[in-house]
Amino acid sequence: MSALGQFYGIGVGPGESGLIPVAAITALRAAELIFVPRAAHATESLARQCLGDLALPPERFREVSFQMEADRSPLGKPYLTLAQTISNELRAGRTVAYLTIGDPFTYSTYGYLLAALRDVEPALRYRTFPGVTSFAATAAALSWPLGEGKERILILPCPDDPDALKRDIETHDVVVLMKIGKRLPQVLDLLARLDLLEHCAFGHRVGLDGERLCAHLSDLQPTEMTGYLSTLLIRRARPST
Repeated sequence: MSALGQFYGIGVGPGESGLIPVAAITALRAAELIFVPRAAHATESLARQCLGDLALPPERFREVSFQMEADRSPLGKPYLTLAQTISNELRAGRTVAYLTIGDPFTYSTYGYLLAALRDVEPALRYRTFPGVTSFAATAAALSWPLGEGKERILILPCPDDPDALKRDIETHDVVVLMKIGKRLPQVLDLLARLDLLEHCAFGHRVGLDGERLCAHLSDLQPTEMTGYLSTLLIRRARPST
């Protein structure tokens, strides 16, 4: 029996191609198989697009389709199935990489896959490479300081309850709002009532086709899809820079 192969988890993007640590490029070039997630409704993998042109042999890539409504618990069926598939390759002694958008451990389903894989393979040999988060990419694109001095920053998925978000904003200097989706209009309404629109910034599909950047939310007119693949940066007071 072959020795268990090496597994790599690699964050790319979150939009612009080529945003990947140099150390992760070395790991990718060593990988014999590269699994890339693809939304079931999409024609190609966004993670692979974000990878950029590293001249990797196309036959090394294997797309994995995921339904958005799939069970996303750590031991949900899609992740157990994928973990078993990867395990079979590792048991054959192969080096395997898995790409994910942004940072693998920041609101990413990569953690679910890794948990399932470690359950299947307790002796798993693995390394996870960090990636660029959507909020870091948005802040950089808009020259918007995420934190100054001793400011307290909260990073959270958008709450369904506007009152809960209001409490979060009132108890932190900066709030990074992710996974906004269809809740964007109610969030903008709350920020208007709090008189914070001019202190906030918004990024949609940063680094991708259809990118939208907004440094002043009073200029933002949301459409049905504007809240998806979007990040809101909220500050209670005007920044000093």
